[in-house]
Amino acid sequence: MVDDLPRAVLGFATGATPGPTYRALGTLVAAGEVDFTGVSVFLLDEYLGLGATDPRSYRATIRREAAGPLGVPDGAVFGPEADAADPQEACQRYEDQIHAAGGIDVLMLGIGRNGHVGFNEPGTPFNLRTHVTTLCDATRVDNARYFGSVADVPTYAITQGPATICDARRILLVATGAAKAPAIARALTGEVDEDCPASILRTHPEVRVLVDPDAAVGLGEHVRRVARLGEG
Repeated sequence: MVDDLPRAVLGFATGATPGPTYRALGTLVAAGEVDFTGVSVFLLDEYLGLGATDPRSYRATIRREAAGPLGVPDGAVFGPEADAADPQEACQRYEDQIHAAGGIDVLMLGIGRNGHVGFNEPGTPFNLRTHVTTLCDATRVDNARYFGSVADVPTYAITQGPATICDARRILLVATGAAKAPAIARALTGEVDEDCPASILRTHPEVRVLVDPDAAVGLGEHVRRVARLGEG
């Protein structure tokens, strides 16, 4: 039997971490076990200045690696207009699009080594909605593999803000690898503060955290309370 997801609104992150999840869902679609054709997808963020057809843009990446294989129509994939003449107006239009869709039902997130979610870098006020942000040097270094060199990585981006992220009805945070262990430990067991943007997720009533053993090494005795290793 095919599982229908009529009018579901999903939020998709990019990067290496969510890739296996998208591929697993693609396998289910290919087997006829789930149908995503009625789903809308909203991007978490986008590099400022990259148009939707630029292959390095997150809109193109999500279409290529997730929405396309899942059968989500191109017209149902939404992202900030990162090449708009007025980026601030583009941020508000994106907020309006999310609102018009009824809000995001399930939002998938990764986490940066510095604790960022989306492109909300340390120090981002928790009350910000979709906004233009300056990328930290560490973030640009981490993303250089997608551009060829650090110099080619954009300095600015548009991202859903912490307040927008926390409006999602359910959130899935996924992290893998030892490099993410310090960020996961701080986000889940440290203070809830703006120096670790991911810590805001602890204030949300419907968050599931999925981490592999390497990413969980810093959790210690907290692991059974704050994470579900390998559970769906």
